[in-house]
Amino acid sequence: MLDAISSSMTPGVGAARGATGPAATPGVGKTEASPEADFGHVLGQMALDAIGTVKASETTAVAGVRGEATVQQVVESVMAAEQAVQAGVAIRDKVVSAYLEISRMSI
Repeated sequence: MLDAISSSMTPGVGAARGATGPAATPGVGKTEASPEADFGHVLGQMALDAIGTVKASETTAVAGVRGEATVQQVVESVMAAEQAVQAGVAIRDKVVSAYLEISRMSI
């Protein structure tokens, strides 16, 4: 998830040197402005990914209670959900902080 953000925010990084990974994939790192590189789109996609991670974690936890998933699978999915929630809270805190900073500016 963070690789998608960093590669979309730094167009062309690694692609010119023949590197592999997210920055070298076709369509990533376009030099012209496109709707895919829009910050709002990236932020929205991150939110959808976080929601999907939390839903998958809930499903895995229920499967673990039923005995259909191993303890390791449950722990891994819960840890992924925790990381997604922590990232969302950190982004929210930064947005609120930026809003407060803008509101303190004199006009």
